[in-house]
Amino acid sequence: MDDRFNTIAGWALAGGIAALSLSIVSGMVFHSERPEKMGYAIEGVEETGGEGAAAVLPIATRLASADVAKGADVFKQCTACHTINQGGASGIGPNLYASVGKAHGHVPGFAYSDALKAVPGTWTFDALDSWLASPRKYAPGTKMTFAGIANPQDRANVIAYLNSQGSNLPLPTAPAAEPAADAEAQANVAEGADPAEISNQATPGQGTPAQSKQNAIQAEEKGVTPNATH
Repeated sequence: MDDRFNTIAGWALAGGIAALSLSIVSGMVFHSERPEKMGYAIEGVEETGGEGAAAVLPIATRLASADVAKGADVFKQCTACHTINQGGASGIGPNLYASVGKAHGHVPGFAYSDALKAVPGTWTFDALDSWLASPRKYAPGTKMTFAGIANPQDRANVIAYLNSQGSNLPLPTAPAAEPAADAEAQANVAEGADPAEISNQATPGQGTPAQSKQNAIQAEEKGVTPNATH
C-alpha cells in the first residue's frame, strides 16, 4: 500500500515540476510587451507626439514647398465623395471646384450640416488646413465622417491642388526666418542679460585695446601702416 502511494505521489510531483517548467519556458518564448504603436485607434483618444515631436510648420511655409501633383494624388481618396471638375455634380459631399476662399456653405442646393454652416469665416488656407487635419474638431457635429489627413505636408499639397482647380488665389507669404544673431541676442535677453552689455560685447568701444587692435588689423589689410602716436 505504501509503495503504491509513494508511486502516485512521485508521479504527481513529477507532473507538477513538468508543468512549472513548461510555464517558465513559455513565458520566455512568448513574452508579451506593449507595442510602440497600437494596431487600432480608439475614437476619442488622440495619439500624442511625445518628447521630440516636431512642431507643425505654418501652412504658409508648407505651401511654399507644396507639390500640386502630389496633392492630386492624395486627393484621390476624396473622390469617393467629391467631384472637383467645373460644373461637376455634388455627391455625398459638395463639388469642390473653385472652393478656396469661398464661404463654408457656398454650393447651391447642397445640404450642408448645421455644424459646418455655424462656423464663421471662409475657406482660407488656414481654415482648410484645420479642416483637413480633423473635420470633427473644426466643426463638431459635422456629417463628414472622414478622419482627416495626419501628415501636414500632405495637407498642404492637397490645398495647393484645390487652389489650382478654379480658385488660383495667391499663396500666403511664408514668415521670414529670424537672423541667427538676433535670435542669439533675444535668447540672451530672455536669460536676463542686459541688451546694452550684449551690444558692447559685439562692438569694441573707442579707445579700448580691443578697438586699437581691430584698427591695426584693418589698416594692415589695406596696406597702410598705422601712426604709432595715435
